[in-house]
This record gives sequence, C-alpha cells and structure tokens, in this order.
Amino acid sequence: MLRRIVGVQLRRMSFSPAETEDVVQDVLIAVHTRRSQWNPERPVRPWLNAITRYKIIDASRRLRRDARGRIDLTDEEWAGVFAAEGADPDHSIADMEKMIAELPRGEQAAVRALGLEGASAKEAAERLGSSEGAVRVAFHRSLKRLMAAAKERF
Repeated sequence: MLRRIVGVQLRRMSFSPAETEDVVQDVLIAVHTRRSQWNPERPVRPWLNAITRYKIIDASRRLRRDARGRIDLTDEEWAGVFAAEGADPDHSIADMEKMIAELPRGEQAAVRALGLEGASAKEAAERLGSSEGAVRVAFHRSLKRLMAAAKERF
C-alpha cells in the first residue's frame, strides 16, 4: 500500500518510479524511529499518512535540487567526456594547479591532502593541526569554489 501511494505521488510530480523505493525506505525508517510517538488509542493510518506525506515532500525537494545539477548522458557521451580529443593532460593539470593556488591557504592544504593525496579527514587533520570537522568544511568549501572557477573557465 505504501509503495503504491508513494509511487503515485512521485509520478504526479514527474519523478522517476525508481525513486519510489528510496522514499518508501525513508518512511519505514521514520515509522521505526518514531514508533514511541504513536498513540495506540488512535488509528495508525492517519499517523502513517502524515509521515508519508512529509517524506514525499522532503524527497521532492531533494530530487528537484539534485535535478538542477544532473546531466543525463549515454555511455558513449560519458566516454567522450573523459577522452576528449586534442586535450593536453599537462595543460589540464596546470589549470587545476592554478585554480587550487587561488584558494585560501587552509583550503589548498585540505584539497591537496584529501582530494589529491587521498588522505582521510583524520589523517589530514593531524597533519594540518586542525580538527576533522574543520578539514571537511574547508575541503567542501574549496570544492564549491573550484567548481565555480571551472565553470567560468570552461
């Protein structure tokens, strides 16, 4: 019953039926974690419908936000993205280094440690003399800036 309700609502909002199972799982997890809030003297269906409605709303917001940055490409198009003809790998690396060099010093260190060297947040934090949370925040902020810079250049 839950799958059918969620599926109908998501299709009505023009979302893929593949998203249905994720939302159903979110609803079931919410029911499980909030089962102590249910009053056994009241009917369960309105309580379940309210949880479902809010999970569908959350999912639609998330899916719309994700859809803005989503690009659907075929396998051939994806292969072309990574094997661009005439692209000079040394030039690409130089562009990346220039963009990283434009970041604040702390963000540069986070990008180099986490993104380029593959260190964990804990290892990077110890090496940089910072907390794991601060390293993660610096890394995510720098990724945002790098994405924006890449969009401008390319």
